[in-house]
Amino acid sequence: MEPNEGTFVLNSESNKKRKIKPVHLVDVPGHSRLRPKLDDFLPQAAGIVFVVDAVEFLPNCSSVSEYLYDILTRACVVKKKIPVLICCNKSDKVTAHTKEFIRKQLEKEIEKLKASRSAISAADISNDFTLGVPGEVFAFSQCRNAVTIVEASGLKGEIAQVEQFIREHVKP
Repeated sequence: MEPNEGTFVLNSESNKKRKIKPVHLVDVPGHSRLRPKLDDFLPQAAGIVFVVDAVEFLPNCSSVSEYLYDILTRACVVKKKIPVLICCNKSDKVTAHTKEFIRKQLEKEIEKLKASRSAISAADISNDFTLGVPGEVFAFSQCRNAVTIVEASGLKGEIAQVEQFIREHVKP
């Protein structure tokens, strides 16, 4: 496992007659030992697609929330207001959790992280920014950058909202 990058034509644009504008994408797997590699790419990022397995979400909720918290509090993400799309993949499966359920669980877990990390240190050592509004329960709407949550199925090619996010935020 390692980061993969390349320049691609979005599937929804491959059959169009007008000039096709490829986009440069980087895939950094979420494995904990690869997470530091993300720092190599964030300063140049125009957007972040954070993929969550909607079927296996609950067993991984804590680690997923921690990784997302770390991304959302990174100085370059906050200062550049890099938009984040939380993509709930495998939404076509019967056992998949809905994007609303995943959003609520992520917000609850991030609220716990916010409380525990601020208790450890008033100036969070690993992150330059704190999330949310002091004294209020965390919600993604409080983030300085736009955070959107969508459902998708990579296997079935149901990725229109992901492609739309990429086209809106990634300039060719």
